[in-house]
Amino acid sequence: MRPLPSSPTEELALLERELIWLDTRRAQLLRRRAWLKAALRAQPAQGWQPPHGAPGGWAHAPAAHPAPAVPSGSATGGPGAQHVLLILGGLLLAVAAIAFTLFSWGELGIAGRSVVLAGVTAGALGVPVLLLRRGLGATAESVGAVALLLTVLDAYALHAAVLPEADGAGYAAFASGVLAAGWTAYGVGVGRLRLPLPAAVVAGQLPLVLGAWAAGGSALVIGWALLATAAGSVVVAMRVPGLAVRATAWSGAGATWAGGLLIGLGESVSASGPLDAAGPGALLLGAAAVALTAVWRAPREMAVTGGVVAGLAAVAGVGGVLRTEVPWSWAVVVYLVCGAALAPVARIAVVPRAVRGGVLGAAAGVTGVAVLAVLPSAAAGLLGPAAVLTGVWGGAREVAAGAGAWPDALSVPVVLLVAAVLLGAVYASLVQEGREPTGWTAAAGAGAVGLVSAAVPVLLVTADVAYAAALAVDLLLVAGLLGAAVAGRRVPEAAKVTALWCAVAVAAHAGLLALAAEPATYAVFGLLLVLFAATAARSGEVVARSLTLVLSVVCALVVASAAGASLELGAPRTAVLVLAVPAVVVVLGLWVRTPAVVVPLEAGAGFGALVALGLAVTDVAYLSLVLALCGVLAAATAVRPERRPGAGYLAAGLFALATWVRLVSAGVTHPEAYTLPVSVIACAVGLLRRRTDPEASSWAAYGPGLGVTLGPSLPALWSDPHWQRPLLLGAAALAVTVTGAVLRLQAPLLLGGGTLALVALHELAPHVAQVFDALPRWSVPALAGLLLLALGATYEQRLRDARRLREHLGRMR
Repeated sequence: MRPLPSSPTEELALLERELIWLDTRRAQLLRRRAWLKAALRAQPAQGWQPPHGAPGGWAHAPAAHPAPAVPSGSATGGPGAQHVLLILGGLLLAVAAIAFTLFSWGELGIAGRSVVLAGVTAGALGVPVLLLRRGLGATAESVGAVALLLTVLDAYALHAAVLPEADGAGYAAFASGVLAAGWTAYGVGVGRLRLPLPAAVVAGQLPLVLGAWAAGGSALVIGWALLATAAGSVVVAMRVPGLAVRATAWSGAGATWAGGLLIGLGESVSASGPLDAAGPGALLLGAAAVALTAVWRAPREMAVTGGVVAGLAAVAGVGGVLRTEVPWSWAVVVYLVCGAALAPVARIAVVPRAVRGGVLGAAAGVTGVAVLAVLPSAAAGLLGPAAVLTGVWGGAREVAAGAGAWPDALSVPVVLLVAAVLLGAVYASLVQEGREPTGWTAAAGAGAVGLVSAAVPVLLVTADVAYAAALAVDLLLVAGLLGAAVAGRRVPEAAKVTALWCAVAVAAHAGLLALAAEPATYAVFGLLLVLFAATAARSGEVVARSLTLVLSVVCALVVASAAGASLELGAPRTAVLVLAVPAVVVVLGLWVRTPAVVVPLEAGAGFGALVALGLAVTDVAYLSLVLALCGVLAAATAVRPERRPGAGYLAAGLFALATWVRLVSAGVTHPEAYTLPVSVIACAVGLLRRRTDPEASSWAAYGPGLGVTLGPSLPALWSDPHWQRPLLLGAAALAVTVTGAVLRLQAPLLLGGGTLALVALHELAPHVAQVFDALPRWSVPALAGLLLLALGATYEQRLRDARRLREHLGRMR
């Protein structure tokens, strides 16, 4: 690094030296630039030599650092400018040719026209040859493009002036064929022009199609013309070198092949008989053959795609003929079987591996579409028995089974079973090849299990099987699926999970069917209870064990509810009978004590308690009894140390709620006369507990006692028109709140504060309503907006205040 100048004089001298060096360097670069321009201007076709009087290269150039490379042609305008000029020139010539053809052609005689056509076209076609010899390739391409355009204009002019009576479509077919042949010969003869051969390929797409149209051919004839054109384009794309020619040929082949395929599909779908469908079927098979030929030796991605479309075309062709002999509801079965017939292609070794994969993909696609097509009907068959819920034990077999939901519904289970067989065969084949039962292999096995599980109940419904036989088959299927779900390592994990959930679905179907008759309800749900309980005992998976335990409890609840209905007890009394199931579950939980078993049992018991409460809600007296019994069950659950806090609080709340409901049912208008003595005793007991156990929570010590009085008093407050109750309840709540704040007790603080807030709201509600009536309507949203703005502006501070309040409450007992 240069040392920094120590004075202004030294810095000035340094700047002078740097400026002198920059001037010298600029002069060197300008001389080199002039030499390069002179060299490029004197460049001949075979190369270049240094111009006279100019230095002969870098060795003779002034000493300088290597200059950056200058793009060729930058001194003369560059290739970009050259291309622009050539394109503009070609466009001007094309415009002139079109104008001449449209406006000046009629002024010449036949001889003159012939001379002009021959001279202009021959000249335009010959000029590119001369230009190529002089090395002007870009100019030759532009003139060649104009020459090709002139040949098209010549063909149009010939039809307009010489052959006006000729059919337009027929003449276009003939002209496009002549142009394709001429352009091909011209492109091959010249060799170095890139446009004629791709243009010939484009023109070659038209003769057959236009010829078929001109001859008045049917849609099938036009389809075959398109297919033949596509086949020719495939041959050109595979045999002719040159990227532009091959790309154009592939594009043309794809367009014409797709047109032929669409015509074949449309004709096949609209055919009314086998003879009518035979022609479109042959066309679709031809399209499949062309697609296979095109991708036989193609790269993997293209080969797979070609195999897929070829397989689908073959299925559409053969299936379109066969489906005309069956009703429309069975057409999906026909196409599914045709798709399954593609599977043996996987065993043909001569077929490339990628093509085989594509054909198998087509078979899989046909299977998937067939299953999706019948899925709504299958769902209707599975959910049809839900109609029995509107009339349990009505004995309406047809309502319970959902018969007659759709015509020819027997095809639905057939499709499901065929698809299941195909997936099972795929799974067995993959396993025989040594594949691990994971990934696609496991998916195939699981799909087969699921389809069989759906097909059997739907078949029972649609085949109008006897009621008892349908229930027996459903139960056997549930037993088999549950056995597969706990079969250990012999069954893949995915198949076991699928079998478990399918067993649940089939069990629901069987249960809904069973609700149509009273004896069937007891028999089916009793057997389901045994099956689920046995599965829970054998299963080693947490999910399977938990699910089957909960379902066992649900089946027991259904049996208990059915017993109440059989005894004609009514819903409130049946609720007491239903509570026997949670009671048994609680006893089992006390006996087992294994968390993996106790938790699902408790979940089932909680669901049973909710069912009992729902049954008893119409009778206040029985509701109070059910609440008290639920409190007993919660207290029994609290015997276990790990359940003591939660179950204990729940038991206390249920007992208090049972008391309040009982007071309401007795018509008590002053509940404090009954609840206040209980509160005093309960709070005294809580005080004694706190003295013996200072670590006891205030909720356990004082919560039940305070809740017994405050809870019933609040509903009574809102229906009391006098002022004494609000005053006394507010004073008591204030005293409880202050006591909780002074003694740092959480339960009195929160219960007293909440009660005090509700009392204040009760007293202020009429005045607030009057204020809102007096305010204009716009004031309410305005005040709400201001409140939101204030909260948003102080959001962080409010968040910190909330955290501090939570921490403060958390430190209370």
